[in-house]
Amino acid sequence: MKELDKIPVSKVGRASRFISAGAKVGGNYIKYYSKKMLNPDLDRTTLDADNAEDVYDALSELKGSALKVAQMLSMDQGLLPTAYADKFSQAQYSAPPLSYPLVVRTFIQQIGKAPGEVYKNFTPSAVKAASIGQVHKAEKDGLQVAIKVQYPGVANSIESDLRIVKPLAQQLFNIKPAEMEYYMSEVKTKLIEECDYELEVARGIEISEACAHIPGIKFPKYYPELSGPRIITMEWIEGKHLDEFLATNPSQEVLAKASQSLWDFYNYQIHELRQVHADPHPGNFIFQPDGSVYVIDFGCVKELPTEFYNKYFQLLNGDLVFDEREFDRLLKELKFILPSDKPDEKAYFTKVFFEIIELLGRPFRTEQFDFGDSSYFEKIYQLGEEYSKDKKLKSANGARGPKDALYINRTYFGLYSILSKLGQSVNTGTTLLKSV
Repeated sequence: MKELDKIPVSKVGRASRFISAGAKVGGNYIKYYSKKMLNPDLDRTTLDADNAEDVYDALSELKGSALKVAQMLSMDQGLLPTAYADKFSQAQYSAPPLSYPLVVRTFIQQIGKAPGEVYKNFTPSAVKAASIGQVHKAEKDGLQVAIKVQYPGVANSIESDLRIVKPLAQQLFNIKPAEMEYYMSEVKTKLIEECDYELEVARGIEISEACAHIPGIKFPKYYPELSGPRIITMEWIEGKHLDEFLATNPSQEVLAKASQSLWDFYNYQIHELRQVHADPHPGNFIFQPDGSVYVIDFGCVKELPTEFYNKYFQLLNGDLVFDEREFDRLLKELKFILPSDKPDEKAYFTKVFFEIIELLGRPFRTEQFDFGDSSYFEKIYQLGEEYSKDKKLKSANGARGPKDALYINRTYFGLYSILSKLGQSVNTGTTLLKSV
């Protein structure tokens, strides 16, 4: 993959790259409608693929917040057309890396020394590159370590990037301005935290210690003395990411261990710690041959306010979700149903949120849940597809639901997606019902 020799850091430079991408998207639409005049049955497949390629290329050059939003959108079932979801998911693993001279410059700016003055055998090329930073491997005092280097200008361009990516996202994905503003305000808060590498190290250590007792879950050691605002040093972990792990054809026993460990890890964080590793894409887990799992990257941690937690998880409770009066009360208190809703709107959105919440909460309402059941995930994808085309949903009067739900929903669906690939039955227990 081609390395980047520079990243635009000024507001003007970054905005001009968005404008260039917008111009290409406009050209793609012109070509599409010209062809459609000759062939009225032409679908949007080629248009979506061309737009996804052009937008992703622009975001990859800019790195940072815009590329992170693309990665997050790719994880939201049903929100994006397939072409965008497939292309944007590359930001989880294989975004174009920075060239070594730019990495050296970042090191000198951050700690006053070049990588070779701090580590032995520092790899000039990144071993992994994502949206906010990239990882290099090195040696320190005889130990193998991973060094995450944040891209230049990322932390200082969050607000301006989100401001200029909004209209492009609204045009491409038909997201209403009010919904986009609501969504972006929560995203902005988490991105600011994600660019604070000292906070990430502190959270990584805190959650690692709190969850050390969970069978099958492991964590790398962090080195605060070798880390800083834009650089993190941690223990290097050998192992495989999800697809690589599955390609080794692990036994059912090993798959079951990995599945149960991941469920227990997330269940404990949410219901006991009231904070959670809220970026569960496959690139943040390293699987071992025996089925144990290392959890890495604590840049995105969502803390759960008590009031939100109590009301939200009551909705997932097996008794209350089918209690019409209580369900209606919680929908209103959580602002899924708005005071301004007319009777037909209230009935419509009650039905929509019932379907979503019933589906999301299904694993909690049984002692054992089979994540290998393809029909469950087909229903998730089908529902997402239906709602993405629902004109009434798209024309809704304002954003709905608490901002806190954005990351919790994404966390659960991200976890469910990983568990579906592992394909095992998991002991989900009754922790939820005991905790509420």
